[in-house]
This record gives sequence, structure tokens and C-alpha cells, in this order.
Amino acid sequence: MNAMMLCYALLIGLALPLGLYMGRALDTDRSTVMDRLFGPVESVLMRLAGVDRRASMTWSAYLLAVLTLHLLLIGLAWIVFMSQGLLPLNPDGIPGMNWDTALHTAVSFATNTNQQHYSGQAQLSYLSQTLAIVTLQFLTPATGLAVLLAITRTLLKRQTSSTTVSTNASTTPAGHGVGHDSVGNCSVGNYCVGHYYVDLTRIVVRVLLPLSLLVALVLVWQGVPATYQGAQSVTMLDGGAAQVIPRGPVAPMVAIKQLGTNGGGWYGPNSTVPLENPTGLANLVETIALLLIPVATLIAVGVISGRRRLMMGIGAVMIAFSLITTTLIVVSERLPNAALAGLAVEGSPNLEGKEVRFGSDLSALWGSWTTQTSNGSVNAMHDSFNPLGGLGLLMDMFVNVTFGGIGVGLIGYLLYLMLAAFIGSLMIGRAPELFGKPLETREMRWISLAILAQPLIILGLTAITVAFPSLTGNSNPGFHGLSQVLYEYTSAFANNGSGFEGLGDGAPWWNLACVLALAVGRFLPMLVPLAVAGWLMEKRTAPQGRGTLSLEGGAFVGLTAGVIVIVNLLGFLPALVLGPIAEQLTLP
Repeated sequence: MNAMMLCYALLIGLALPLGLYMGRALDTDRSTVMDRLFGPVESVLMRLAGVDRRASMTWSAYLLAVLTLHLLLIGLAWIVFMSQGLLPLNPDGIPGMNWDTALHTAVSFATNTNQQHYSGQAQLSYLSQTLAIVTLQFLTPATGLAVLLAITRTLLKRQTSSTTVSTNASTTPAGHGVGHDSVGNCSVGNYCVGHYYVDLTRIVVRVLLPLSLLVALVLVWQGVPATYQGAQSVTMLDGGAAQVIPRGPVAPMVAIKQLGTNGGGWYGPNSTVPLENPTGLANLVETIALLLIPVATLIAVGVISGRRRLMMGIGAVMIAFSLITTTLIVVSERLPNAALAGLAVEGSPNLEGKEVRFGSDLSALWGSWTTQTSNGSVNAMHDSFNPLGGLGLLMDMFVNVTFGGIGVGLIGYLLYLMLAAFIGSLMIGRAPELFGKPLETREMRWISLAILAQPLIILGLTAITVAFPSLTGNSNPGFHGLSQVLYEYTSAFANNGSGFEGLGDGAPWWNLACVLALAVGRFLPMLVPLAVAGWLMEKRTAPQGRGTLSLEGGAFVGLTAGVIVIVNLLGFLPALVLGPIAEQLTLP
């Protein structure tokens, strides 16, 4: 438990300065020294891409740009994966993927999920790993944060007499009309939300690349490979047959894997492999990296929006959720494994599927933190966790706003905040509103759809899969078998990527069903709040009065937390009773 508290202290201590830096580096309404430092590089990149950095977009153009880029990236990655056997940087002669596995892999990495129905070191070439995988591992977390920045400018940012909502191009005071050209770029006015490609470039250049370089250097120092040479054949100490050890530019991928809430590892077993996670220091660095940027994002948004009290309330809820599930999982994994009853190791912590060098506590901490974000990387096998530990992992992903993925975690929290504002306004006899803007039928219809899509997709696909056992292909037909199926679809929808291994998930059914969960789970909860923010921006702001619902008070913070808990329990408690809870109750 001391190690757990040390990790929390280090996380907060590092996230504070990083969040302050991000708040200044990513705020397009103020000029900072970072503009002079990174500006020339960004200008070159944007000129090459044909982007006018002074332009700004409407919310609908911003949304369309996000979807267009991701469709393009999915198509390119799909082609690379299927044709990698004909392409260079393939010293081990790895053939192309099947079409369905290639499609699942492309969609998985384009949605910041990194769910892997393949083993990386055996089924992807160096070109696929670096050009396709690592590129997506930078662009997808940057997209989540970019959309959050657009929502922050549109909905969250406090307005003053000198503040404009439109960025980069417009200097027209808030409240004026808006014009836009045929591609959705704003010409004047306060209906602009920023420019997607400008935001994307700034996030990659100013945040992700510098942090990834630093973490990669630390990992190389600790022994993680970073080479384009092929697999190495070594002679075993016992004189047996030679062993072939795959390698490659592992350290750079692991760095962005952890920092970008990506999770997809170079090796199939992920960070349980010593070549990805060789030492105690490497494990500590990779553990902290899981939550570093999501926590720092709260601080950055507080700086940019000026709503520090609101971000503090949200942060308090997230930390409370985190401590509750982390404690549950750590305590659960300190209990013995029931399968070892009667053996000499009876009474020891559950070490099945865990690295002895990390032990149960650090493995449980990683498991909890990786499911509290959309990361999904592992340093232990989640399928081997005790039932209550597996329950905690599932609850982290059901909630999916305990920090969550970069940008999208806070966006998801805003969905629940909008629902809580609607309920809270009615409870005090006021017309539903959010920051003085009326919440009406159109907004609530889409907010409800974005929230309810999760249980509909997860439980629907789980029911279909379990109803046809030939599709399931899992390793356990009992209560744990249901948990395996439920976990796979939950992980896909939550854009997490971890799994209860034991499924035959390389089959077309699993690949295509998970593609549906991946796409809906990524784009609906991320883009609906952007659309709602755009609709609200066009409405007149009502003046605050004594009866206005305060979104920054303790009562509303508690209401929002209650809404999150109640919605998820109502949606998933029956499935949990039939899965991990039933499994726990049947243990001797």
C-alpha cells in the first residue's frame, strides 16, 4: 500500500507543473515563449499540409475534419497491414495480415484503443509498427485533446469584455454574428471553435513529442531495445536449441504507448515482457505515465477556461473513484488464489499471471490505473485476477471517466455533467440550463444517446456472442466465461484495449463485432459534446441570479458523482452479478 500512495504522490507532483505548462502552451488566445520556441517547426508542418494557421473552423467543420482524417488514416493503415509482406523494413519476413484482422487493427489504433487480436512481434513488420501504429499512437490522443480544447473555448471558457470565443483568426467580440466559407472556416464572429489541424499540430509538437522523447531515453537507459536490426538468435545457457529473440525500435513505441493512453505493446504480452519493462525504475516510469497527461489535462483546462473551481471538483470526483477501485483491486489481489488451495503456496497473494519481480500490489495498481484511462497496457494478465479484482477492472471501464483517455476522459465527464445539470435544474424548479445556456430537447436527446449507447452496444454484443457458443471461443464456459466476453466488448467500447485472455479473438466475428464497438465508443461520446457545445454557443446566455444552479458547488459535484454511479449500476449490475460476483460467491 505504501508503493501505491507513493505512486499517487509522484503522479500529482508531476502532473501539476505539466498541467500549468500545457495550459499556457495550448492556449491560442495568449502569446507565450513557447510560440517562439515551437512556432517555426509548426509553421513548416502546416505549410506542408496546406493549413492556414490563422484560420478557424465552425464546430461542424471541426467535427467533419476529425472524421475525415480518421477515415483516411484507417484506410492507409489497413492497406499497410495487409501488404506489409511486400513492403520494406521487414527483416524477419512477416507476411501481410488477413483482411479482418488488419481492419480491426487499423480501427483499434485509430480510436486510441490499441486492442490487439494479434501478437505484435510476430505479426507486424517494423514498417507497420512505426509508420502505421506509432503514427496513430500520436495522432489519436492528440485528437481527443484537440476536441476538448474546442469544447473548452466554446462552452467552458469564462467570457470577459475582451475575450473572444473564436481563435486564431477572429478578433470580433463575443455576441456578434458569424460567417463561414464553403469549407466551414469562420470568417468573423464568436461561433468559431479553433482549427483542428492547428490544435493537432500544437499538441503533438509541444506536448507528446517532448514527453515521449524523455521517457524513451529513460527506457533505453534501463535496457529497452531501440534498433531496426532483425531478431537475434542466442544460445541458451543449458546448451539447448538456439532461441530467437524479436527486437526492434521498442523504446519509442513504449513511451507513446504509455503517455498517449494507447496501450498497444510491441510484444504480445505487453509490459509483462522484460524487453518492454526491464527494471523496477522502468515499471515506475511506465506506471506514472499511464495517468500523467490525463491528470495534467484537468489543470490545463482550468488554466485555459478560468474555471479552476469546476476542475477541482471534477478532479476530486475522479481521485475518489480512482482510490476506491484501486483499493478494491489491490486488496483483492492480496488474497490467495482459490485454484491453489491445498498447495504449499496456499495463503500467499494471488501471483498467477503476474511478474514475481513486481508482486501483487504493483501489478494490481497498474491494472487499476490502466483501466481508469483508455490505456489498456498490462504488466500482469488480467484474466488471472481474482473475481473481485476483475470486477474493479470492469467498473473502471464502465465508468470510463476516472481520468479516462487524453481529452476524451474529461469530455465523457462533461456528458454526465450535462445530464446532472438537466436533473439538478429541474430539482430546484428552474428551466434546465448549462452555463446560462438552455438545455433543450435536441441537446438532451443526443446526450442521452451518447450515454446509453454504451450498455446497448456492450450488452447487446455480449448477448449475441453468448447465445451462439460457436462465436465465443473462450477458455471457460462458466461465470468467468461470461466475464471474458463482457470484458472484451467493454474494453473495445471504452477504447481501453486490455483483455481477459483466453478468447479466440482472432476470428472474423470478434474482429468485426469489436470494430463496431470501437468506432461507436470513440466517436459518439467524443463528438456529441462538441455538437452540444456548438448548439449552446448559438443561444443567448441568461444572466445568473440567486436561483441559478451552481456547477462549482459541492452539492452539484456530489450530484454528478451520483449520476455517474447510478447510470452505470443500472446498466451493468445484472451482468456483473452473472459474471464476477457469481464467480466470487462460488469460490471455496
